[in-house]
Amino acid sequence: MNVSLLDGWFPWTVQAAALALFVTAVGWRDRTWQRKWGPIALGTALAITAVAALAVLTLSGITDPIPFGVWLWSGVAIAAFSVLGFGWRSAKWWRRALVAPTALLALFCAANSVNIATGYYPTIDDAIGELSGQPLPDQITLAELGSIRGKTRTGRIVQVDIPDTASGFAHRQELVYLPPAWFRSQTRPKLPVLEMIGGEFAAPDNWIRSGNAVKTADEFAAKHNGFAPILVFVDATGGFRVDTECVDGPHGNSESHLVKDVPPYIEKTFNAATDPHKWGVAGWSMGGTCAVDLVVEHPNLFTHFGDFSGDKGPYIGDKDHTIQELYGGDAAAWAAHDPLTVLAHHPKYQGVSGYFGQGDEEHGQIESAKTLEAAARKDGIRTTSAVGSGKHSWQTGAATFTQALPWLAGQLGVPGTHPQP
Repeated sequence: MNVSLLDGWFPWTVQAAALALFVTAVGWRDRTWQRKWGPIALGTALAITAVAALAVLTLSGITDPIPFGVWLWSGVAIAAFSVLGFGWRSAKWWRRALVAPTALLALFCAANSVNIATGYYPTIDDAIGELSGQPLPDQITLAELGSIRGKTRTGRIVQVDIPDTASGFAHRQELVYLPPAWFRSQTRPKLPVLEMIGGEFAAPDNWIRSGNAVKTADEFAAKHNGFAPILVFVDATGGFRVDTECVDGPHGNSESHLVKDVPPYIEKTFNAATDPHKWGVAGWSMGGTCAVDLVVEHPNLFTHFGDFSGDKGPYIGDKDHTIQELYGGDAAAWAAHDPLTVLAHHPKYQGVSGYFGQGDEEHGQIESAKTLEAAARKDGIRTTSAVGSGKHSWQTGAATFTQALPWLAGQLGVPGTHPQP
């Protein structure tokens, strides 16, 4: 179902249905209920919601703002059960029966409040596809690669199991986009490569389902005789709720996986370019932070980055908490992965370039980009930047990648392109 979860009729219809069911389930009963048990039930629900919100905000470690809709609709679900408990005797059977669907719809609205804020699942199809692990359009296996020959208007998505030989990082299945030009002959062109990294709460296919990266790459290839970079949709976290910030630490050797496991596998399996000047990293949110960090730390492997709505550096809360959580208390490891610190102590870079892009509502990310860009230019990195429209969501990330791809392709040396200023 290609029905939007972010705007349009569906989200509003579900919210209206949840509210209507709640009002019907609560109802107006006798005076005792109106004067005593009703206020007690709703007051109890409000108190439980407030305590739950306080616990989440203080104990979960979540640093991003939580949409108000999460608390509103969670409160509606809690209130439905509270009214059921305090009004059990006076409630008719059909009021009792409405509580479960009321709570389910309210919890769906709460979850979709987060989705609306972040844009992870643009449509019902996207949500079902990712949550159920359905294959993506044009997705094939390595064994099926040989069956595709000659001209094809679109690229293909290949599911890969990259060995964690060097890192030991327990990652999920990753994906590779091969542009149409890759399939034209048995002598594969040595195409440039972009490692694509998603946000903190991420799966490797987010860039495809939510960020439209394959559609963008196909459209670019259609204008460049089938050529585009190979896109590698990597797993930088190992789990949806894991935040590694692409460093080696208590949550696993994410950095080692991205720099030691991925490049040799892609070069060997897909005959990709081996020249570091033809390798880059691009990412949104946490992935944007990772892109800058990986390039300034490993210019011998990656020479170009696309930072879309990233932060100044890897962080989880304040500096002390970040050092403890990401680096096991090792302050030296924090300094070695802080881009501003690395740039301040690194000799001038040669041939390194970077793209900074954000939405105009991302004030924190805009300031971070300005700071990083100034430091990068001072250390010899060629940069460009752009501020489009939008908030901190996958839709903004998708639009930024669409705008950045021609520039990045030119820096990577994709056939038929030229480096832009």
